[in-house]
Amino acid sequence: FPSQTVTGNFAKVIHGLNANQLTDQIIQRSKRMILDTLGVGLLGTSTEVCHKVTQYSKIYSSDLSSTIWGHLDFRLPPLYAAFVNGVAVHSMDFDDTWHPATHPSGAVLPALIALSEAFPQKKKISGLDLLLAFNVGIEVQGRLLHFSREARNIPKRY
Repeated sequence: FPSQTVTGNFAKVIHGLNANQLTDQIIQRSKRMILDTLGVGLLGTSTEVCHKVTQYSKIYSSDLSSTIWGHLDFRLPPLYAAFVNGVAVHSMDFDDTWHPATHPSGAVLPALIALSEAFPQKKKISGLDLLLAFNVGIEVQGRLLHFSREARNIPKRY
């Protein structure tokens, strides 16, 4: 429909995605991206910047909590767990990237894991649901970058 807004069309596409659309190739690629992100994130927990945000975040608490990677005895509210784990992923700057310049998994995976841990036990999501959410997050990020004038020609500007 020509009268439909870009935002409305974008939301309709994202809302319409389901696990049946995940091909074997997408599933395998996603698992590889997730494993890579977890590995880089665990390595990143040893960086100075990660130690600083971990210490800063200790002031926050809530009834809901999520794991801080590399710290079995330390949990934070999901928002701060996602923040600390995202910093860990990107602190070494080895996380995945694409053009236009972005690091998709480092922004998406820590948030998904933190949220999934916060769900009540009876509402836990399946592995396939996690893969779908991961791919929706990557798709949203890619489409937002595609629509952004700021993201165009980044390599030429630097």
